Amino acid sequence: MRQMQTERPDFTFIDLFAGIGGMRLAFEAVGGRCVFSSEWDKNAQLTYYANFAEMPHGDIRRIAADKIPPHDVLLAGFPCQSFSIAGVSKKKSLGRPHGFQDRTQGTLFFEIKRILADRKPRAFLLENVKNLKSHDRGRTYDLIYETLADDLGYDVHTEILDARTLVPQHRERVFIAGFDKPTPFEFPRLEDRKPRLQDILEKNVHKKYTLSDHLWKYLQEYAEKHRALGNGFGYSVAELNGVTRTLSARYYKDGSEILIPQRGRNPRRLTPRECARLMGFPDGFKIPVSDTQAYKQFGNSVVVPVVERIASEMVKCLFAQRGLGQSQLPVLTS
Repeated sequence: MRQMQTERPDFTFIDLFAGIGGMRLAFEAVGGRCVFSSEWDKNAQLTYYANFAEMPHGDIRRIAADKIPPHDVLLAGFPCQSFSIAGVSKKKSLGRPHGFQDRTQGTLFFEIKRILADRKPRAFLLENVKNLKSHDRGRTYDLIYETLADDLGYDVHTEILDARTLVPQHRERVFIAGFDKPTPFEFPRLEDRKPRLQDILEKNVHKKYTLSDHLWKYLQEYAEKHRALGNGFGYSVAELNGVTRTLSARYYKDGSEILIPQRGRNPRRLTPRECARLMGFPDGFKIPVSDTQAYKQFGNSVVVPVVERIASEMVKCLFAQRGLGQSQLPVLTS
């Protein structure tokens, strides 16, 4: 990972729905200092603590906004939930309140809204699955945008980025960046580092990661059954000189979405360390949990180098708002 060369942090941020801290790593790399974190999954909390010596606060719904320190940037990789458009229409017909708070109440996005409204940070970065933009025929994203831009007054920018040029994984995610004043922000063009899967694989892998004959037979028969039906379901043996499919939180179940070929043996799963590398985490990142939990955690995380490059562009805008010159920007080194 690239490191930030600076004697002090240039801005502060909070890390909501923090997972194992992928967004934190990225924003620390460009000079930020985390002043608050929240994550309710106990196993993710263990991994976070092992790497940052800080135990995240638990359920954000139980934390009053005024208990969260002032900060410059809010970060959140929030879960996507349905917003009840039908509920709003029903309340209209009954003459009941149906303002912004009512439209998002009960969703985890509401927690982001209430903290933004109360603490008024200078910027935010949200991350979600690509399908957020098409979820519920686009109405979920439209409500999120209206909330951030119209109700809260942020200048909002959205982009779908694919990590495949930085890490050997096809992984598209939507990023939503916002600033408290009109800002000429542009998402980065990700350089092509021509990553190859074989470059992140471990040399000596325990035999426990090799699929059993029973599981390998099942996956092949399952795939063949769906091929006969014209469906695309099935396992994927990765191309060592290419990129993999998207790593998901369900990888722990059978590893079928990304299998590594082995000469003279059944294919194998990725190891947790290989999953970490596939997500752009440094090798020094500690994995104190079971393989099952590690697979879930990395499958739910962000690709760190992608967020780092977004963070770098956001920092430039924040510095420009302060009237600081290019020479005063944080310096990144590979």
